[in-house]
Amino acid sequence: MNFKKQFREGLLTNNPVLAQLLGMCSTMAITTTLFNGLGMGVSVTLILICSNVVISLLRKIIPDKIRIAAYIVVIAGFVTMVDLILKAYLPALSESLGVFIPLIVVNCIILGRAEAYASKNGVLASAADGLTQGIGYTVALVVMCIIRELLGSGTFGAGVLGADGIRIIDAQYPALLIILPVGGFLTLACLIAFSQWLNRKLAEKEEKK
Repeated sequence: MNFKKQFREGLLTNNPVLAQLLGMCSTMAITTTLFNGLGMGVSVTLILICSNVVISLLRKIIPDKIRIAAYIVVIAGFVTMVDLILKAYLPALSESLGVFIPLIVVNCIILGRAEAYASKNGVLASAADGLTQGIGYTVALVVMCIIRELLGSGTFGAGVLGADGIRIIDAQYPALLIILPVGGFLTLACLIAFSQWLNRKLAEKEEKK
């Protein structure tokens, strides 16, 4: 297990959002405030770690013909637990994220890591994979949230640093287009372009060593 390599893959070279382009529905829909991004990112990270661990433990027991159905059952169990915890302790976040918490069950990031990694590797490596992929997902969401909230609403940290966050740009100046779906696509496109440029620069730097 190479945690450093896994961390770099999750954060940059194999980022679930910026490289694999997975989980696009939730990424576009909920990245309008920092509160939503952090909540969804932490939820997905916890579910990734737990489902990866359980699937890794059961990988030699689950019959190959029903493995996808079995993975979904495992993931659905953890999603249900997270959903109930949010409703009990963070009702505002649960209401804000709405249907996108239950939809984590069929999120391609979690199912993809279960099939591609957890079903083929040990428990510790699978837990590390869930953690690093979850961190990469969370970072991508948080960056998108900060950009869209700042440019689209003129605030920072709404829901985290107070109900309305900190006003950075006067209310008459923000570009409301950024918090609409088209703004999500534009923001994501810019982040993907930046991540590809950064990956290329880092690869060139390693080649020169």
